[in-house]
Amino acid sequence: MTFWQCSKCGYQLKAEEPPEECPSCHEKCLFSDISCYIPECGGEGNIDPRLAGRQVNKD
Repeated sequence: MTFWQCSKCGYQLKAEEPPEECPSCHEKCLFSDISCYIPECGGEGNIDPRLAGRQVNKD
């Protein structure tokens, strides 16, 4: 499973694919993969703290 974060509101979820519409803000947003792929943040199954909390598009 992959961790995804909404580009508008920052909502995070764990799913195989990102949803079409954000469950939190109900917008059609871009979702960023915030999964950890390196040992420093615990590897797969964790959120990468360098990516989490970053909002890509604040429009």
